[in-house]
Amino acid sequence: METTVDRPLLSLRSALIFLLALLTGGVASGLSAVAGEGTARSLLAGLTAAGLAVPFFNHLIAADEAGTDEGESHG
Repeated sequence: METTVDRPLLSLRSALIFLLALLTGGVASGLSAVAGEGTARSLLAGLTAAGLAVPFFNHLIAADEAGTDEGESHG
């Protein structure tokens, strides 16, 4: 018995937000490791940065429904 999934697990927007958060956390973790912090502190810095990056990029990358009327009201 085969079941097909017609829709993806995550939307493209959600995948982009999580990817950017992952990159942010990796960069923060790497930079703190290069700065001489221990492994635990570097991991904590990366996880914190990734956790804070999710709502930041969620707000920065607006949903499709929010931005449809803004461009038409200026003319």
